[in-house]
Amino acid sequence: MDAELLRGGLGDDAALEIAFAGALLAAVATGGRQPIVRAYRPLPTVAFGRRDAFLPGFGRAAAAARERGFAPVLRAQGGRAAAYDGGCLVFDEVVPAQDSIAHITERFAAEAQRHAQALRRLGVDARVGEVPGEYCPGAFSVNARGERKLAGSAQRLVRGGWLLSTVVVVQSAAQIRDVLDDVYAALELDWDPATAGAVADEVPGVALGTVEQAMLETYAERYGLVSGTIRAPELAAARRLIERHRVNA
Repeated sequence: MDAELLRGGLGDDAALEIAFAGALLAAVATGGRQPIVRAYRPLPTVAFGRRDAFLPGFGRAAAAARERGFAPVLRAQGGRAAAYDGGCLVFDEVVPAQDSIAHITERFAAEAQRHAQALRRLGVDARVGEVPGEYCPGAFSVNARGERKLAGSAQRLVRGGWLLSTVVVVQSAAQIRDVLDDVYAALELDWDPATAGAVADEVPGVALGTVEQAMLETYAERYGLVSGTIRAPELAAARRLIERHRVNA
């Protein structure tokens, strides 16, 4: 099964990036596009889960993100607040499925193992599992040595398809720690800043492009990747969805 490979960001609006992932999911789920793998270097963003928005400190957390130069957005997927910037990589895998609810756990596990394998090829002691005290905790985080989180994934399901979005922190551990320390304090959520890591901490000097290529190779082993294009209809749909993801608090 071939997948279209889309590369590159959309501009200077972090909320549009989140909305565009939803637009791609809708297009794939309704048969308008074949499977998609999208890879891009994100804008400085704190992506809040929907549960975060109901916490008393949410407004303060959004303000704290802005003060650090990170745009607060609401993502459709679950989980707690996660931060990323241009020293990170985002990979969105969008696939049609007759029963998107089936095999959720197996999908998380299989994709996490693929991502860990990609990082091991670069020399990282990459493992799958939650690091106690990590931000946006998850059983299928990818970590280094069982001590520092390097990547996390979240899923979104709709009738006819699924989206699995993964963030890999390559060079931004310090920035991620700083902004999340403020954000989690405002949300009154516990976490251990020492658990936030980056691939470059494990492989000094590693380039973003090197990590991106290693990750894409794992997707190519699953799909026949063919070059794709960002299409106007999905961009228009994303712009219609964008207000769902903006944070006005």
